[in-house]
Formats: sequence, structure tokens, C-alpha cells
Amino acid sequence: MIDHDVRVSPSKAGLKREDQLAWKIAGVAADTVAVTEDVTAMIVNRVIDNASVAIASSNRHAIVSARDMALARPNKAGASVFGMPSTQRVSPEWAAWANGVAVRELDMHDTFLAADYSHPGDNIPPILAVAQTMGKSGRDLIFGLATGYEIQIDLVRAICLHEHKIDHIAHLCPAQAAGIGTLLGLQQDVIYQAVQQAVHVSFTTRQSRKGEISSWKAYAPAHSGKLAIEAVDRVMRGEGAPSPVYEGEDSVIAWMLNGPQAHYVVSLPAPGEAKRAIMDSYTKEHSAEYQSQALIDLAFRMRDKISDFDNIDKIVIHTSHHTHYVIGTGANDPQKMDPQASRETLDHSIMYIFAVALQDGSWHHVDSYAPQRAGRADTVRLWHKIETTEDPEWTRRYRATDPNELSFGGSVEIFMRDGTRIVDEMAVANAHPLGAKPFGRDDYIRKFQILTDGIISAAESNRFLEAAQELPHLPAGDLHRLNVALPVGTLLVGKPGIL
Repeated sequence: MIDHDVRVSPSKAGLKREDQLAWKIAGVAADTVAVTEDVTAMIVNRVIDNASVAIASSNRHAIVSARDMALARPNKAGASVFGMPSTQRVSPEWAAWANGVAVRELDMHDTFLAADYSHPGDNIPPILAVAQTMGKSGRDLIFGLATGYEIQIDLVRAICLHEHKIDHIAHLCPAQAAGIGTLLGLQQDVIYQAVQQAVHVSFTTRQSRKGEISSWKAYAPAHSGKLAIEAVDRVMRGEGAPSPVYEGEDSVIAWMLNGPQAHYVVSLPAPGEAKRAIMDSYTKEHSAEYQSQALIDLAFRMRDKISDFDNIDKIVIHTSHHTHYVIGTGANDPQKMDPQASRETLDHSIMYIFAVALQDGSWHHVDSYAPQRAGRADTVRLWHKIETTEDPEWTRRYRATDPNELSFGGSVEIFMRDGTRIVDEMAVANAHPLGAKPFGRDDYIRKFQILTDGIISAAESNRFLEAAQELPHLPAGDLHRLNVALPVGTLLVGKPGIL
């Protein structure tokens, strides 16, 4: 990896494009270095993972609306939409929109956490949609996805958006554009302009994940994918972009991030170095914010020591800065304690999540968020006894660069009314690469089968899983086999809009 210094540069300095971060990102994307076997295998896993959560959410309201919008833009040479027959195709940016919402809705696909936060699996819908539209092969898609994962994760390691209340799609959109550039074999100067356009149009605020969290939480990365495709399309036609988009004196670092005196160090692969960042990401076994994964598993373990939940006086979760301030009581969001809150809010409330996991000893992507479950009187009582606090050691481990120290869990104290105290801790979720039961291919397949059971036919399930595992060998024009169709008549139709 090569460390690149990134600073604001006055216009009069005339910063050369070769010294700009966007140019260096484009150089990584234009590098045709081979994708290693383990990265290829992990890409296959994540294609299966994305399809799992997309199909499981196919008739949820946000997905129905997004799919209807996409179907209003038919394109015979376009891309497939999850749930629909693969022969029914739409313009790629709208397929990316519909599929991106479906993938993100359940908050159950892959994650990477460092200086900032990300769901790098959000790269898959737009890059796949372009690959289908342009008749690319499985190998081409793998190259594009390896770039998308690499660029997003490298940016997330280096530049914190959250401290400035900028949503994390600001790192996603340039990664998607770079991945599409690799997929299509574009030249560095073209990818450079696409990355700059993508950065410029994707800086938005984190209000999408604050207060009354709405369906826009799922729409935001899908919108990013749509913007990325449109950006690449424009620059392929010869259009340019605001430049330098990172370093400009009126651009994002100077005015939206650390300001005119900012200094970031972004590490990117050297020329000829394999793109391996996907191997540092991890998927979810449970449908909830990633920082809750280890705490859900910990709740399962701790519940065996409790005979009567009404005898609990108080629960304190000692955890990282991020967990406390984003999904804990440090967020100061009363909605996180509200039984009437939306699913999107409840899956960002570790107090609710820990209470339900402790009581049930299981987690379900639908049942655990059902209104009747959230409103159960004994759950509300327990839920409101839970608080979080930042622990400097858990924050240090959350930000650690040593993968053996990096953790996203916490320690829990359960205070009983009789004065006894139950204490336990867990650093990483069971499914994490360093966890008790790291996810492998069989686990991804099992997750797909569980989440799609009763939604698609056994024949369709088997067909998709076979196609996904053949991805490295799928010939040009065969990528529509990665679509998953529901039985005719089972997809809902939503309210009409303008079109």
C-alpha cells in the first residue's frame, strides 16, 4: 500500500491532477492486476449475501416503491430487478436503485468499520447492473467489485465523515464509480472525472440515520449507485467534473470535512498490488446495526444466568464511542426508547435490541421488530432499564489498526434487585472472521436459504446458488443468471407516483 497525503490546495497553486486523490483512486481502478482466489471466493459469498437480504425484503414498502419506479423505465438491453423475471429489464441506473434499496432495507449485509462506517456490499447493485447492461462476464464483474470494495474501504479507513455529520455514502459513490470504471476497462483520465463527479454529488448529511429514521436509510446507498452510474455515463460522453474535488479550496475537505488546514493520509494499493480490502469486511448474522452483532450474541449467552427478567434492576452496556453515541443512549434520541418507533429506528437502538435478544434468545429479521413485539409491556420495562456508556478501552479497540485487537462489542453489567451482578463481555460477533463461528460459504448459503424460504421456489433457490458459485466462469452476457425471481403474482404493487 502507498500512503497519499491529501491537503487543501489553493486554486492559484494549480494542483496537478497526478497529485490529486481522485486521480490516484482512478489509477487503482485502471490497474488490471489479477484478483486472487480468496478474494474471488469472498466476492461470490457477498453476491449470495446481497441476494439473501434483497429477496427477504422484496415486499416491504420501501422496496415496492423503488421497484415500481424502476419498472417504469423499461430497457430491453438493460439490467434485471430482484423479484422480477430476468427477461424483464430496466435502465441500469434504475435497476441499481431498486436492487440497492432491497439490499439495504434489512440492514443485514456486509459491513466495514474504521475511521468511518460503511456497507461495502452496496457496491454490488450498480456494478452488477452495468455489467448486465453492457454484456460483461463474471470475471469482469469480479474485477469491478474488487475495486469497489477496495476504494470504499480505503476511504473509510482514512477519512471520518461522521464527525462532520456527513453520511457515509460520500465514500460509497466514488467507490461505485471506480468499480464501474474497472468493469468497463475505462482509462484513468475517464475514471478520474467520474470519481470527481461522484464525490461532488454524494455529500449529504447524517440526518438520514438520526431521529425518526425513515426508509431513506435504505434509499441513500441506492441513490448513490444511481448517481455513480450517471456520473460514469456522462464522462464516457466527454463531460468533466469539479476539480480538484477533494483538495479544492471551495470543495469537500475545506468546507465539509476538517477544513482548510486538514491533512489526511489515504493508503491505496500500489501499481500491480492486488485489491484485497474485501477480506477485511464482515457480514451480519443478525438483522441489526453491526455494532449490535456481538451484543446480540452476548445477550444469548447471558440470558441463561437469569431466571426472572422482572428482577433486573438495571443494565449498563460499556462500549465504544460509536456504539454509545450512534445506537446507544449517548445519541439522546428519545425515539430509540419508543415502542412506536419505526423498524429503521429500532435497529439503531441497542437498548431495544439487547432487551429483545436477552428475553428471546434468538433474533429474527421480521418478528424481532414486529409492532406487537416492540410494544410488549415486559419488554418495554426491561428496555427502559438499559443504558450505555462509553468505555475508553472499547473505543481504543474499535479504532485499533491491529486486526487482532479490533473489536465492535462491549461488556455488560446486569444489576439484579437482590444486589447480585452478572457481568460478561464479547469483543466480536460469532460470525466475525475472528469470532466463535466465522461465516464461510456454507453459512452464506444457509443464510440465503433461511431468508428466502417460503418466498421463492426450491428450484429458483438452487438455480441461483449454482449460478452464483459459477460466477468466475460465467461468460459474457450471462450475468442475468444472478437475478432471483419470485413466483408470478406474489410481488406487491405500491401507490402510483408521477410516472
